[in-house]
Amino acid sequence: MGYFTERPYQDRSADWYQSALPILDLSLSNGVIDPHLQADLYHRYLDEKLYVEEMGFDGVMLNSHHSTPFCMGGGPMNNEAAILARLTTKAKIVLLGNVLPIWDDPLWLVEELGMIDVLSRGRLVSGWVRGTGSESFSHNAQPPYNWERFQEAHDFIIKAWTTPGPFRWEGDHYQYRYVNPWVRPYQQPHPQIWVPGSISRATVEWAARHRYVYVMLDSQLHLTEQVFEIYRQEARRNGYEAGSQHLGYMFRVHVDDTEEKAYETGRKLIEGVGNVFLDGSNGQANIWAQNLPGLNPRKKSGYLPTVEYDRVAAARGLATGKSVTDEESWKHEDVSREEHDRRRYEIWDGVLERYAAIVGTPDTVLPKIRHVLETLRPGNVFFWHGDGDMSHEESMHGIRLFGEYVLPAVREMGQELELKSAFEIDTQTNQPLDDTTLTSNV
Repeated sequence: MGYFTERPYQDRSADWYQSALPILDLSLSNGVIDPHLQADLYHRYLDEKLYVEEMGFDGVMLNSHHSTPFCMGGGPMNNEAAILARLTTKAKIVLLGNVLPIWDDPLWLVEELGMIDVLSRGRLVSGWVRGTGSESFSHNAQPPYNWERFQEAHDFIIKAWTTPGPFRWEGDHYQYRYVNPWVRPYQQPHPQIWVPGSISRATVEWAARHRYVYVMLDSQLHLTEQVFEIYRQEARRNGYEAGSQHLGYMFRVHVDDTEEKAYETGRKLIEGVGNVFLDGSNGQANIWAQNLPGLNPRKKSGYLPTVEYDRVAAARGLATGKSVTDEESWKHEDVSREEHDRRRYEIWDGVLERYAAIVGTPDTVLPKIRHVLETLRPGNVFFWHGDGDMSHEESMHGIRLFGEYVLPAVREMGQELELKSAFEIDTQTNQPLDDTTLTSNV
């Protein structure tokens, strides 16, 4: 079981932060950043992750979004991972993940991630993502080649991790005359590779063909069930049965002393800077930045069932119903603060009703968590917490209650439901793993 937060930039004194209007993605200038506040926030999120390990979580997840205040872990994600590799001793460091198509030189990733795996003595999980239009736009990556570059970068990195150099690489998108990185992964033949996703059918089928863990992020339960079945079907077509070790799920949970405190503090998970990918957030997708030409499939068959959910579709520029030049579609009507708050509470109630977040005391969250585990049967579970407008003190308190009361009970649930993680069962062979299997014998 792991812990995740987006590491948002929280500036409660700023006018833009307090505005009732949503932030349009990629619209806020980085000129508003206070470097002193940002330093405090980076230290805060690292401190929380150290406490996460102390309280018994199995791993911490980091992610990478670019040019946006809802996630300060864009390019710096690998730096964060390197810091945690040295400061932590037990927790897995799960990167979900590096956006492969925006890297013009994936040999840097071979070396950076190899060093992180060595520093952590084999605790790295390297996740790959295709990224959204925001990443392609921010890094000037050509969207029609997104899928091609993703696959070729993956193949190159695997070869560089597993084949002694020097060798040449002559691909369609990457060419190297000399590949001989002077760092080898601690784990042999290479770190585990996980793939998160939400909307692309090609990605989930690709992950199944490679027998990689596929992780769904903040997606509705009935739609996620259908996606996991697509993975299982593709696994059967490739000659194996996918188990719980192949599937992962991340969902928001907040634990507090009383139901009332859990409800009010948990609501902060959907407040603060708007997150366009987060159910219940008031973040708003920038249509022209998401739906770039050539990035999304042309046919409906190229999408997962999650495209039926408006929040997911809108975050990819697919469910606006309006022209990308219609600026009125980016605005909200001017309402009073009271009416705004009433609407936000109504939205929060809907989030709770559809299990997009779970809040309560340790006793009351456990049956709801069990419902998620029974419905989806994931072996790799991450709790999304400490995000939005949640303070450091509120995050630390929730982490402590997690560690003392929730994690032990959820582990018992997992054993009872026979849910095995990718650290117990090898996804490549479906055979049990032990510590020597995961690390180098060099």
